[in-house]
Amino acid sequence: MTNAGTTVTADLPTPAVRLPRRRGIELSLIVVAVLLSVYGYCAVGLAKNGTVPPGAAGYGAGLGVLALVAHIAVRLRAPYADPLLLPIGVLLNGLGLVLIYRLDLETPGDRAAPTQLVWSTLGVTLFIVVVLALRDHRVLQRYAYVCVAAALALLTLPVFFPAVNGARIWIRIAGFSIQPGEFAKVLLAVFFAAYLAANRNALAYAGRRVWRLQLPTGRVLGPIVAIWLLSVGVLVLERDLGTSLLFFGLFVTLLYVATGRTGWIAVGLLLAALGAVAVGRFEPHVHSRVQDWLHPFASIDAGHGPNQLAQSLFAFAAGGMLGTGLGLGHSILIGFAAKSDFILATAGEELGLAGLSAIFILYGLLVERGYRAGLALRDPFGRLLAVGLASIVALQVFVIAGGVTGLIPLTGMAMPFLAQGGSSVVTNWAIVALLIRLSDSSRRQYDIEVAA
Repeated sequence: MTNAGTTVTADLPTPAVRLPRRRGIELSLIVVAVLLSVYGYCAVGLAKNGTVPPGAAGYGAGLGVLALVAHIAVRLRAPYADPLLLPIGVLLNGLGLVLIYRLDLETPGDRAAPTQLVWSTLGVTLFIVVVLALRDHRVLQRYAYVCVAAALALLTLPVFFPAVNGARIWIRIAGFSIQPGEFAKVLLAVFFAAYLAANRNALAYAGRRVWRLQLPTGRVLGPIVAIWLLSVGVLVLERDLGTSLLFFGLFVTLLYVATGRTGWIAVGLLLAALGAVAVGRFEPHVHSRVQDWLHPFASIDAGHGPNQLAQSLFAFAAGGMLGTGLGLGHSILIGFAAKSDFILATAGEELGLAGLSAIFILYGLLVERGYRAGLALRDPFGRLLAVGLASIVALQVFVIAGGVTGLIPLTGMAMPFLAQGGSSVVTNWAIVALLIRLSDSSRRQYDIEVAA
């Protein structure tokens, strides 16, 4: 239309823009991650022997091929996935192999890096299988009760095997050992997400209101109490404080996300505290760990020398801001757990506070990207599953880092990707694969709407 000789046109709607796939960014970050890992491998050899390790080229080629094949799988089946998830996994896994190799040089008779590389290969293989085979994450919701049955079976198996270092969390047959609890945590995350997605309204609005908390009906509340009893049972039978805290923390987190009721967090913390105090007081193995936490230098005062926690604190102190340099620390003095429970002390001593902060930032990014994928998903199951998987990583890092730094009692869990442990590295690669599938779905739904 015209007004005083001026032509006025109606505002046209802004065309919707389809999201970029960003696979090139992912490939570039993978190259950087592999190069950093190879650099660390070479730095250890130069510091210890004055020469580049003879296997540096093979290590770099092997890690690079694994990462490239994983990238191709993501490019083919999950082109919309978050470009940071896979490079973070590659870098953390590569750094873990470097740290284990560095500690192997102090223990020639106990070389763990070659075995860890085999487990890492199996983990990446599982990652590729999950990305290629799982087209829709909602399929997992159908097998919720199958998952919880399998998880309970896996958690029960170690009870029938001898304790190792005071805890019954391993199965050892003919020199071969696995930790079933590592696989059980992913299965339980699937079950928790499916159960809460189906009962979120009953949990949030049905039942009686007591003070500021809306208590659901007994039919809905029963499984919640059963999960608490399960976590305490794991703690009592297997003497595994870390797994108990992880399972219960995971369920309380998902319960809060499903209902939006902050009162569940208070109830969860109260129940966890009651269970921990009771078992910590009456179970000898857990009680000894609590005493070591309260008095980390008691063994020195008694003339028996520093224990593992004290050596870990000494290692962190020796690292300072920038660290002693890869291969130049003395964290092997921690003892048999230096490559597993306390490998973070090696990173703190040789990379310093700066390097340790960078590692925590990588874990923080991994968790944040998982939460972001969950927030973007519209189906309740996918949202809860993404939050649950990311929370598994967050809880593990907190529990392990808190234990080796003296913030909380030691738990004996493995640091994701870094520590020696085949079950742990395979499970963590499965978590990354599921997060990639979920992030792909969260961004793909937007582009489907734009195309429509």
